[in-house]
Parts: sequence; C-alpha cells; structure tokens
Amino acid sequence: MQIQTQAVTPDPLPRRRRRRLLAVLLGLAVATTGAGVFSLAVFTSSQTSTGAFTTGTIVLGVNPATMFTVAGILPGDSGSQTVTVSNTGTGALRYAMSSVSTNADTKNLRGQLQLTVKTGACAGTTSVYSGTLNGAAIGDPTQGAQAGDRTLASGANEQLCFAWSLPLATGDAFQGATTTTTFTFAAEQTQNNP
Repeated sequence: MQIQTQAVTPDPLPRRRRRRLLAVLLGLAVATTGAGVFSLAVFTSSQTSTGAFTTGTIVLGVNPATMFTVAGILPGDSGSQTVTVSNTGTGALRYAMSSVSTNADTKNLRGQLQLTVKTGACAGTTSVYSGTLNGAAIGDPTQGAQAGDRTLASGANEQLCFAWSLPLATGDAFQGATTTTTFTFAAEQTQNNP
C-alpha cells in the first residue's frame, strides 16, 4: 500500500489574524469613505466688498478772457480791469501768473507801460505786482509752493485789479508804438504738493 503524502503549506496568517486584519481594513475603508462624504457637507460663508475710485479735478478759470484792448493811448493815460480767477475743480489749487509782451516794432512800449496788480476789485487793496508790463508776474509757476503763489479752495474765486498807465514823461519815441501781452495763469494742486 502506498501512502501518498501531500505537502501542506502552512497558512501564513492564522485565520483569526486574517479576520482582524480584514476587519481593520474594512473599518479604514468605511472611515475614509465617511470622511469624504462628510467633507462635502461643511458650512461656508463668503461676502464681497467693492471699491470705486474717481480722481479729483483742478480747473482754473479766468474772466474776462480778453483783459485789455486799448488804442490811442497818450502819455498820462491809465485804465484798469477787474479779473476774476476761479477754481471750479474739486481740489484746492495754487496759481501763479506770468506774462509775455511783444516788441515787434522795436519801440519797447512793453518796457514803458506800467502795470500794478492788486487783490480785490479795482482799485484793489494789496499790491501783488508793480512794475513794467514787460515781465509782469505773480508767484512762480514752478511746481510746489513758491513765494507769491495764490491759493483757492474748491469752488472759490478771487478778484484781481490789473491797472495800467503810460507815464506822463513818455517821449516822442513811443508815438505809434504797439505791444500785445499774453497773461498766463498756471494752476496746480496743493494737496500732496508742498
């Protein structure tokens, strides 16, 4: 009689151990699945806030646009014009005035005519310029606060009296002389611009 033997390989994990391992793996799978399900059900909240920005304006006005048109001037003549300088912008401003006069006929009437600029309506109160028409200026148009610059709050205005005269001692060399002057008012913001 022949006995057949069969080699039995030992079970690497005992049955109890396998069941425990399977139970742990199954528990982890359920926990992982549950965590995934629960992570989709968190409370949330969000809000938005907006910002709108608009820049301010610096708007200088000068009225009248034509200050003088005078013909037939003789020695001893004079005249004046009240000029209103206004700020119709939203920001406070400072301004300066400069001038350029022509001398096309080379008679130099621009250096003979006298000009006085005072604050207020004509006849004015405080002088801010007195000298010849040539090079008449108030303040300095260079950026930043300069000596003599004038300031105006938003919506404000001020009057200036421009008064001219041709001295009585003006000689015959000035007969038929002519000059044209351009007054330039330049403004800039005062805020953040010392």
